[in-house]
Amino acid sequence: MTRVLIVEDEIIIARFIELQLKAHFNCQTAIAISAAEALAAMPKLLPHLLLCDINLEESCTGIQLVRQLQRQYTFEVIYISSYNDKNIIEEAIQSDASNYIIKPVDEMQLYAGVRLIMEKLARKNTPDTPVAAAALNPAEQRIVQLISLRKSTKEIAEIMFLSPYTVKNQRHKICRKLGLKDENNALLKWALENGEKLM
Repeated sequence: MTRVLIVEDEIIIARFIELQLKAHFNCQTAIAISAAEALAAMPKLLPHLLLCDINLEESCTGIQLVRQLQRQYTFEVIYISSYNDKNIIEEAIQSDASNYIIKPVDEMQLYAGVRLIMEKLARKNTPDTPVAAAALNPAEQRIVQLISLRKSTKEIAEIMFLSPYTVKNQRHKICRKLGLKDENNALLKWALENGEKLM
C-alpha cells in the first residue's frame, strides 16, 4: 500500500486531498499542517509520496522543507500551490518534483496529477521490493549498492570520497534502519538480495 503524507497548512484543503486520494487510490495517508509536523511524521510513516504546499505560512517554504527531508528520506513529491510563477515552478523542478498542481485543486486535476506517480510507485514498490528500503536516503542507498557489488568499506570510502570511519558508521545506521543485526554479514546478505532494486 502506498503511503502518502499531505503537507498543507489549510486543513480544509488537506482533508479534501485526503478524501480524494482514499476514494481513488489504495493508500495510507497522514496530514501535516506545518513543517514541524511533517518532520515528526516522516520517520513514522516513511511516505512514498509527499503532496506538499509551497506556501506554508512560516519561515520555511514547502520547497525548502522537501530539500531538508531529501537528505534523509527517499520519496516522490508533488507540489500543490497557488503560485503559478515560472521561477517558482523552476525551483520546484530543481528539487526533483514529480508534478506541480496549481490551486484551486479540483477532483480531476488532483487525480490526473497523482495517477502517473502512483503507477510509477506501484512498479517501484512491487511485493519483492522491501518497504524498509524507503527509509534509506540516497547516500545510504548508494552504500548498499556498493556493498552488493562486494566493495569493502575502504573501497566504498574511496568511491564516495568519505573516510572509512564515516562509511563504517553509515553501515551501522543502515543496519538499524533495516532492522538487521550488525553481525554475520547480515547487511551483505540483504544487499546481495536487494541492492539491484535500488539501482
